[in-house]
Amino acid sequence: VGRNLKIRYKSSALGFFWSLLGPLLTILIYALFARILRFSAGDPHYLEFLVVGLIVWQFLSLCLHDSLHAIMGNASLVKKTRFPRIVLPLSTVAANLVNFLLTGVVLAAYLLIARARFSALPWLPVVVLTQCALCLGLGLILAAANVFFRDTEHILGTATLAWFFLTPVFYAPDLQWSVLPSGWGWAIFLNPMTGIVCAYRRLLLSQPLLFAPGLALSAAVSWAALAVGVMVFQRCERRFGDEL
Repeated sequence: VGRNLKIRYKSSALGFFWSLLGPLLTILIYALFARILRFSAGDPHYLEFLVVGLIVWQFLSLCLHDSLHAIMGNASLVKKTRFPRIVLPLSTVAANLVNFLLTGVVLAAYLLIARARFSALPWLPVVVLTQCALCLGLGLILAAANVFFRDTEHILGTATLAWFFLTPVFYAPDLQWSVLPSGWGWAIFLNPMTGIVCAYRRLLLSQPLLFAPGLALSAAVSWAALAVGVMVFQRCERRFGDEL
């Protein structure tokens, strides 16, 4: 984990301080443009709504992108040293979790200034662990797939873009039901990030649970993804040396 964090901020003048400065600048930029464009979606607390969704999504996106290169980026280590290869994507997700938690400190300070109402905070670690399970499960699959299929990176870029727009980051999930074509309701229902984003907003902003049925499904899909990811990774692990 420490190695991944050092690599991320290597040759940076501010170093690890970017973990706090980056989210702060993100919040300020969105606050500025939300005010200039008057894009509030009719909600006076829309900026808080948006920032929570963006930070939660960014955690997933970074985990998937970094996990994709967890094995390929350490090819020499994988070929020369015997160790559990699962440590590489696991440490990648753990490093992003550290950044996410530091970002959470900045977010909490901002929400306190914005007078947001927190609720049921003891459940927050459960939501974080559920998202970590999803990130690690998918990350393991991507790390293994990228060893055998080098087009995985290009597919991931397109897939995450589509996934982003099917996740209620910029809008409430009930809006999806009204704008999606008839018969596409399954897209929101099966999207595990919908329930996760809604859960964060419920805990940090006291938002109503507009998508309560999806919360249990999100948890089930996330932990199932972890189980499948571990199984796929372990099955492919013995062939990494030959492919690299």
